[in-house]
Amino acid sequence: MSVPHTRTEANDRPTRIRVDLDALSHNLRALQRHAGVPVMGIVKANAYGHGLVPVALHLQAQGIAQLGVAFVEEGIALRRAGITVPILVLGGIHAPQVTQFLTHDLEVTVSSIDKLKQVEHAAESIGRKAVIHLKLDTGMERIGVHSEKSAAFIAAAVASPWCIVKGVYSHLACADDPASPMTREQLQRFLAACEHFDRLGAPMPLRHLANSGGVLHFPETCLDMVRPGIALYGVLPDPASQATVVLQPALSLVSKVVYFKVVQAGRTVSYGATWTAAQDTRVITLPIGYGDGYPRSLSSRGEVLVRGGRHPIIGRVCMDQFMVDVGPHGTAYNGDEVVLIGRQGEAAIPCEAVAQAAGTIPYEILTGLNERIPREYSGGHAASIGTPAA
Repeated sequence: MSVPHTRTEANDRPTRIRVDLDALSHNLRALQRHAGVPVMGIVKANAYGHGLVPVALHLQAQGIAQLGVAFVEEGIALRRAGITVPILVLGGIHAPQVTQFLTHDLEVTVSSIDKLKQVEHAAESIGRKAVIHLKLDTGMERIGVHSEKSAAFIAAAVASPWCIVKGVYSHLACADDPASPMTREQLQRFLAACEHFDRLGAPMPLRHLANSGGVLHFPETCLDMVRPGIALYGVLPDPASQATVVLQPALSLVSKVVYFKVVQAGRTVSYGATWTAAQDTRVITLPIGYGDGYPRSLSSRGEVLVRGGRHPIIGRVCMDQFMVDVGPHGTAYNGDEVVLIGRQGEAAIPCEAVAQAAGTIPYEILTGLNERIPREYSGGHAASIGTPAA
């Protein structure tokens, strides 16, 4: 969840995240067309760094079928912000919080018979039925009843007087890689478990299995609803992923030059003196660091765009600043805009490239960008959201 910023703060800090809501709309439409079924937009972890409430408001305005979050706190924040579409909390439930799900009209992931009993007890105590989705484990070994042992679990949920079984789902462990055989194994296990509903003579609930990788690579997993996360924001989940859908990155990360100097040959830069100038060179300082969620692992490995050209990060990324070598003949002035993620002129640094340089995955790059960075919104629903993050 984002910490609010005033308009002045958002305009004054030279570092900011820009979110293109039109790109988000494009991705939603493209993924829905490709899948052929409704979309549950995953907005957990501050909407993958894009801003929980502004993104959810925009997706609601676009007519999205459902939203998914990780924790009850995220769901409550959305309800308080005026989100009325169905919201599923995907994470494992903690018994003392179950009543909060019901009082805020949040759908519950039920992952065992014991969890089912907890939900039933809370629902009965306030006299309000719970809308639930049953979680089956088909190979992730995270939460959920093993699919091959799910008969009693499904029967108990169907028979519950206090629960409405709206959905049944599992999570794909390897769908980011189109060559992995595990996805089809998981699909077979999931479909076999869903046959218990037919055996019980119960209506088949919404079956949702496909995450971003599933939508991109395994159309047979799309079933009745899909749950794209990172692909909704225009980023591929893995280097092995294939761009089977044309996506537009929705997030850019920019800053501005706040200092310029000439570093003489033989002088070192930043903590640990890990980088030494081989010749006299021009160095700029940017006011962003690992305290903002920009990875320290990009020390002397990452790149930024300055005046349309690529330039390397030199020395260690500090908590609040880092330095860039613009070369012995490079030009940069205080106030020049620098792109860390996104496009400048004909050049671009996609999130996927930043992740690769940092030795991690795009998910970690996006979700690590924290509340110190103001967020600005353009296009789509931005007029009613307001420019700063909410």
